[in-house]
Amino acid sequence: MTIEPALVAKGTELVRLHTAPELLSVVNVWDVITATVIADLPGTTALATASHSIAASHGYADGEQIPLDLMIAAVGRIAAATDLPVTADLEAGYGAAGETVRRAVDVGIVGANLEDQMKPLAEAVAVVSDAVKAAEAAGVPFALNARTDAFLRAGDRPRDEVVADAIERGRAYLDAGATCIFVPGPLDEDTLATLVEGIGQQRVSVIGIPGRVPAPEVLTRLGVARISYGPFTQQLALTALADAALDLIAGGTLPTTIRPLN
Repeated sequence: MTIEPALVAKGTELVRLHTAPELLSVVNVWDVITATVIADLPGTTALATASHSIAASHGYADGEQIPLDLMIAAVGRIAAATDLPVTADLEAGYGAAGETVRRAVDVGIVGANLEDQMKPLAEAVAVVSDAVKAAEAAGVPFALNARTDAFLRAGDRPRDEVVADAIERGRAYLDAGATCIFVPGPLDEDTLATLVEGIGQQRVSVIGIPGRVPAPEVLTRLGVARISYGPFTQQLALTALADAALDLIAGGTLPTTIRPLN
């Protein structure tokens, strides 16, 4: 495959955005129309796909239930619809992270989320390493947002143990070549400060959970690299649709605030 200079430029820019002092805010999209609407907004510098949202839009549950071919096709259509760099949520890599990343790069993706699902550390590191090597072999700078599920799967473990586990895994994934470490979960300011101290400035990525994660200005001050919003953007859109539909069914009219977005 001949790598287009434009794809290399997108990859270079996406890595820069993840490591710059400014907080990278990416609003998750799930199809071409959501991608083009968000890409056209002032201040948008990159796009991120949401695997849960893509799966739901095709009638599948989250958790690699959507066939890989369909997921790759979906993220490829999104990448082709914009000049901005696109990072894709590739879940746990579909059993072959290197090959999945290679296929994603082939359709124009220059970054990815890969989740560890709290596999044994050596196994999880190998997944990150395989993904990094695949991107390097493709010749494209690649922003790998390596996700640890330490908080999502914490159960009743003591908080200090969970934080220490996330830091250990984060450092190991960075050593394996990841760009930053995605630590989803409800995180307060003190916990985030400890994670950034342990993993590194501009190396921690979070998900915006309504009322459960500090405001962007706090994240910037702490040295967090990135915030994304996962399936919450689709839930926001569907909430607005459901609320409007209830009003219409009850005899209401469309709001005058509607504006054309495509």
